[in-house]
Amino acid sequence: MPQSSHDQAAELHNLASHAHAVAAVAHGKADHRTAHELSKQAYELSRNALKHSEQLDTAAAESTKAETGKGEKVEAARIVRPGLPG
Repeated sequence: MPQSSHDQAAELHNLASHAHAVAAVAHGKADHRTAHELSKQAYELSRNALKHSEQLDTAAAESTKAETGKGEKVEAARIVRPGLPG
């Protein structure tokens, strides 16, 4: 059964979080070469998760704008999640 887009985004964020944790453990064991590679992978996973989440956010904003014709809910979403690029 295919996952919803939100489930996919959550899974990407979880993978990135796990990769960061594994990299931190490698740093703690003074295995800096492995830790560096794991950190690069974690960064890429984080970027992919962010990109996917931004695509979902854009799609939701466009859908809301089409429904209301004014975009009031789009502004409310930015207030709820401050600090995101917008």
